Amino acid sequence: MEVEAAKMIGAGLAVIGLGGVGAGIGNVFATYIASVARNPAAAAQVGTEKWIGFALVEAIGLFALVVSLVLLFT
Repeated sequence: MEVEAAKMIGAGLAVIGLGGVGAGIGNVFATYIASVARNPAAAAQVGTEKWIGFALVEAIGLFALVVSLVLLFT
């Protein structure tokens, strides 16, 4: 197998994790909406945790993207 083909396959496999990131972000915001709908007074408390969860899930996506780019361009 050529090196370029192996790089493309590796980069494609590295970004499979982005599908899970999309589902994770959807889950974070769906849970936030459900919790605020049940208890609107807790929106301020839950809002901070929502953004922390979003940042952590998004960081996983960025790591997958960086790994993919490193595989492509090295």
